[in-house]
Amino acid sequence: MLPQQIATESFRRIRAEIAEMGLTPDPAHAPFIERVIHSTADFEFAQRLQFSPHAIAAGVAALRRGCAIVTDVTMVRSGINETRVQALGGTLHCFVDANQISDLATQAGITRSAMGMRMAHEYGLINNGIVVVGNAPTALFEILRLITLGHAHPSLVVGVPVGFVNVIESKQALMQEKALATASCEWVATEGRKGGSTVAAAIINTLLRIAQNAAADEIAPI
Repeated sequence: MLPQQIATESFRRIRAEIAEMGLTPDPAHAPFIERVIHSTADFEFAQRLQFSPHAIAAGVAALRRGCAIVTDVTMVRSGINETRVQALGGTLHCFVDANQISDLATQAGITRSAMGMRMAHEYGLINNGIVVVGNAPTALFEILRLITLGHAHPSLVVGVPVGFVNVIESKQALMQEKALATASCEWVATEGRKGGSTVAAAIINTLLRIAQNAAADEIAPI
């Protein structure tokens, strides 16, 4: 089978299995659920993926105006289709390996990924941009702290860290933080421990496809 035939058949099977589970995803959410399942082969995401009311519209609008995308770790950054980001006039950033990041994080008593978010804010990349957290709950807590203080105003926060320590708590905080509404910030999250770089990249790549009016199941690097 050719690559596009494989993709078409994969998505057909994904949709069939979701239907067999007795689930009928919101049509607006279905492309994201399908893409995440395609990337992970984990059908639990059909129920774990959660969206704030205007998350998709906010993300697409931000991408179409050429926003900055800031990720918590390089693996998430590597998974996002930078060609599509640049075609829309946007930029892609990750500061976890920036010069002196370890020293700065140690001095502040926080993790490198959290300091990366703080640095991105200081460089003016967070406001009206998209923040993507696929691994580090500390990065998610840091961006929430900046939003709560009224310092940061991202258009969208994708919070899907994976793991065992403070992972569930960070995502619950994202979904329940009232300051996000005040800051006009939308969110996408996964309930529970599951998430990760692949999930985070799949969500952003789906937003990019929608922003460019591309087919949800088309072959493209992720």
